[in-house]
Amino acid sequence: MIDFVKGKIDELTPATAVIECAGGVGYALNISLNTYSAIQGKPDAKLYVYEAIREDAWVLFGFASKAERELFLLLLTVSGVGGNTARMVLSSFSVPELATIITEGNDRLLATVKGLGRKTAQKIILELKDKVVSLGVAPADTPKGGEQTMPFNKEVHDEAVEALKMLGFPPAPTSKVVKSILTDDPDAPIEKVIKLALKML
Repeated sequence: MIDFVKGKIDELTPATAVIECAGGVGYALNISLNTYSAIQGKPDAKLYVYEAIREDAWVLFGFASKAERELFLLLLTVSGVGGNTARMVLSSFSVPELATIITEGNDRLLATVKGLGRKTAQKIILELKDKVVSLGVAPADTPKGGEQTMPFNKEVHDEAVEALKMLGFPPAPTSKVVKSILTDDPDAPIEKVIKLALKML
């Protein structure tokens, strides 16, 4: 079993990384956008590995942190969630964001992930809520006053993300932009949020 690979980044795209290790061997790994952001611009990288061994293929998934790999493995335990879907979820949200979404039961936001669907999102939350808590992943940052980031103007956030998704914008960067807008102006109506987001995306 390969636990991690460490070496020179030979090739890097938002979906894959080729890491050249000792002896000139290059490992091609499927990665999330979060891992891509974490290692982009660096000459070397250490990626934690999950091996998906099938009859017709041997696929490696790479993660910039152990916490991301642990969440990936938890997602795989849910019926109907495969490696590519789990990677899409982790490309849409950071590890703390996903932990917050699951523990707070925000199936509407989770369902914005391409190809996931509301029922699967609800199943992920139902089956993983306690497991994510026991995993000890720190939740997303909270603003002053102790209020959770996700619940504030939750309905406006979700509707804005859904509307922008219908316009063709991917949920991951869209969610982050909308959250930043609502952080600056918590009482902004949805029309204003969408207009500001369109300028920033």
